[in-house]
Amino acid sequence: MTSKKDGEILADELLTIDEVAAELKLHPDTIRRYIRQNKLRATRLGGTAVRIRRSELERFIHKGEESDDKEN
Repeated sequence: MTSKKDGEILADELLTIDEVAAELKLHPDTIRRYIRQNKLRATRLGGTAVRIRRSELERFIHKGEESDDKEN
């Protein structure tokens, strides 16, 4: 679910574990581990359905970039 405000996309899209894994070029089990370790926040939609908000994925990616910058 995305909407535009002043030309900016509001990041509310819900992604599956497989979609996030594909974007990050990681195995889905790695994404599940990040969720268990609270490195990546996810929402359970009842049963076994798990979704990650696009905004959370962006936060996770940028947090990783900041860590990379600190190491150099």
